[in-house]
Amino acid sequence: MSARGKSRILLFSTYLLSFVGIVLSLYAYYVETSAEKDKSFKAMCDFSESVSCSKVFTSRYGRGFGLLQYIVGHESPLNQPNSVFGVMFYLIQIVCASSVLPLLTNIQVVTGVMANFGSVYLAYILYFILDDFCVVCVSTYIVNAFILWCAVMKWKAYSSTQKSKKKSKQS
Repeated sequence: MSARGKSRILLFSTYLLSFVGIVLSLYAYYVETSAEKDKSFKAMCDFSESVSCSKVFTSRYGRGFGLLQYIVGHESPLNQPNSVFGVMFYLIQIVCASSVLPLLTNIQVVTGVMANFGSVYLAYILYFILDDFCVVCVSTYIVNAFILWCAVMKWKAYSSTQKSKKKSKQS
């Protein structure tokens, strides 16, 4: 497959994964805000006491990753639901994936790495602290891992193209 074909597949994959991430994040936001307003609310992803996304999203870790409230205060506009940060991340991925600028490619990789560190942190919280399984959460962790893979593949392809150009100029 040509380099152009690979880059199109990576671009399409990033768009698709980001779209799925946005949908998951918007659903998470809906569940969180609905569960906060109505204590009897039951989300489609609430299967049992130990498999409940509502329980996770309404926990203290569902906003600002459980950390921002200690830095900026619980009522700060910066202490948003994690899903809001998720939507912003996926939009950044779409913008960066759409460009061949080296800076945006680097931003795409760096934000992908940060999102995956966040996923590992939240997975730890989910399993060891909240003792829960959240289908929506785990789905976003998987989406984030594949988005990072796409970003790294794009970065590698760009780097090898740059090396080839340098070699041809030296010849």
